[in-house]
Order: sequence, then C-alpha cells, then structure tokens
Amino acid sequence: MKITDVTVTLFKWENIPTKSYDREIKTVGNQSDLGFVRITTDEGVEGHALLGLCVHPASLEAPYITRFLKPILMGQNPLDREYLFQRMQKMRAQVSTQVVCALDVALWDLAGKIAGLPIHAMIGTVRHRIPVYASSEVHESIEGYVEQALALKEAGLHGYKIHPKQNWREDIATCQAVRKAVGDDFNLMLDSRSAYDLGEAVKVGRAIEELGFLWYEDPLPITDIYNYTKLREKLDIPVMATEFPAGWLDNYAPWITNKATDILRGDVLLKGGITSLLKIAHLAEAFAMKIEIHHGGNSMNDVANLHVQMAIENTSFMEVLLPHEAWWHGLVEEIPIGSDGYVHAPTKPGLGYEIDLDLVERNKITVLR
Repeated sequence: MKITDVTVTLFKWENIPTKSYDREIKTVGNQSDLGFVRITTDEGVEGHALLGLCVHPASLEAPYITRFLKPILMGQNPLDREYLFQRMQKMRAQVSTQVVCALDVALWDLAGKIAGLPIHAMIGTVRHRIPVYASSEVHESIEGYVEQALALKEAGLHGYKIHPKQNWREDIATCQAVRKAVGDDFNLMLDSRSAYDLGEAVKVGRAIEELGFLWYEDPLPITDIYNYTKLREKLDIPVMATEFPAGWLDNYAPWITNKATDILRGDVLLKGGITSLLKIAHLAEAFAMKIEIHHGGNSMNDVANLHVQMAIENTSFMEVLLPHEAWWHGLVEEIPIGSDGYVHAPTKPGLGYEIDLDLVERNKITVLR
C-alpha cells in the first residue's frame, strides 16, 4: 500500500462565540476556517483529520503541509507511522506541531481503518471511559464562576477548572467563592495562564492548597523553569506546567531533570500528534508522573486525544473547554458526554468519528494539493 495523495480542503467556520480566556487574548471568534486533511492510498483507504482552531485558522498552516510535508509522505507506506513521524518532526524549523499533528492523526485513522480497530485498541486499551471536567472562560464577576461551577456539578461533570481574571487577590477570592458554593466533594483546579510573578504565585498557591484544589496550572511564565522549581519547593499542591513551551519530546527533559513540574501537560495539537503524545505519556510514566491531556483545539483532535486517554493509565480526566461551540465544529456527531459525566471509548475503526463532508462542501474555500 502506498500514499497517493495528500490534500487540505479549507472551509469557513462562522458564528463562533466571542469569549476571553486571559487578559492578553480579549476575544475568541467570530470567524475562522478549518482544514479537512485527507490522505489517500492506492488501495482506496483514506485517513482523515482536521487542521485549525477558532483562534488560529487552518489557512495559516495548510500551505506548510503541501509544501514541506506532502513530499515526505508521497509514495510511502502509510503504516510506517514512526518512520514518517521522525521525518516530519525533523522539519520543525519549517513547520509547527499543528501540521505534523494533522498528518499523524490522519495516518493513525488510516491504520485503524485498515486493521478494522479503533486507534486505542491498536495502541492497547487500558480503560473504556474517562471522567470529564470543564474549563471556564473568563467571567466578569465572581458570581459568573459560581453559577457555572454549580451548573456543571448539577450536570454530573467531575470537576471545574477556573481561568481567572489574573489579578492574584481577586483570583483567590474567586476560588474561595467557588469552593464554598460547590462544597468539598467536587474537583476544582486553577489555570492562571502565566499571570503571576513568583511571590504572587506562592500566595495564590497556598490559598488554593487550603481550599483543596486538585492542581495549580501555569501560574508562572511558560519558560521560567528556574522559578517553577522554586515554586514547587514552597507548595504541597501539585504544580502543572509544560502545556505550551514543550512542543516536542526532547523539550520535556529540562522540566523533569530540574524537578520544575509535578505533572506533565500535553495534547495532540501542541505536541505533534498521537505518536508524539504517546511518547510523552510514556516518558511521564517512567518518572511516575501523570500527564493531564489538554483539550485538542478542534473536534477531531479531541477525538484523537480521547484515544490516547483510553490507552494510557497515567492520566485522570478529559478536558472540555467552554463553551463547546467555540471549539467543537465539523463532525457529523461531536463527542457525547454522558449524564454521569463520563466519555466512552470510540468503538468504530480508526478515529471512529466522521467529518461532516456536506458541511465541508457547503463552506468550501479552496483545496490545497
């Protein structure tokens, strides 16, 4: 079997809800575009993926697929995923993790269809469901966080992560109010998105320790390994970094060797696909660390994340970033969250979810070949 073509069909994504997640990015939306990535073979089997997200249109990245990465794939056996991944990731000076991710996910989808198995079964399934927590947008008032947290608890979800307004005093007050409202039996996390200096981070960390928060995510600038190491020494609550600075497997080494984080962070989008995310998860396992998987940026990336979560033991939750409509778009059916707050393992071959080809065609901008 040989790869005979790689194409990216760009299509419009409109009416995206306008939301804010930190003080630097004031809005998300109102329009973007996605890319339907298709790898075809001489035996008629195809692998599919989505490129792009609401804050980063696929049109910015798609030309790098056809210019730099398509020549690597053409004529190759699509089952040689590790070989192809190694060649693609060596192009990191020319391309981002996003484009490697899209092609790697499509290759896994293709392989699963050939095998007649879901991707997690090809890796080796360790679970068949995983609990879901939701991450907030930034709210104008403390009451907004309280109301959202209560609604999510009532809906059966297993946790709530706060993206605060990034003023340390107000952030502490928000965390206190949410804990008081939901009680002690509900998982809470804080993601401050690099808002603090070391002194502020210590104050907030100690406050949420007392409140029984599950983890403390990205309080310091994303590459500040030195002060992350100092912060860990001052706190008992698990600190989680490496969502953004560690784009490839080898970038994690200084975080681990300097003991700068308790938990690793990763997802297929920011780390270069399923192949890369699995390597990072196994690296974490070697150090008895967890990897908590970040949302994937688009619908199909979250499906790809889900397959990895079904195949590794050292992760706890699936993350959903609110509102869904700002991140999930383009599939025939989005991932269903049960009334018990769990998501279940896909059962169909490959990714097990289908891209809405009618939607792609109706909103088509162009096809890159």
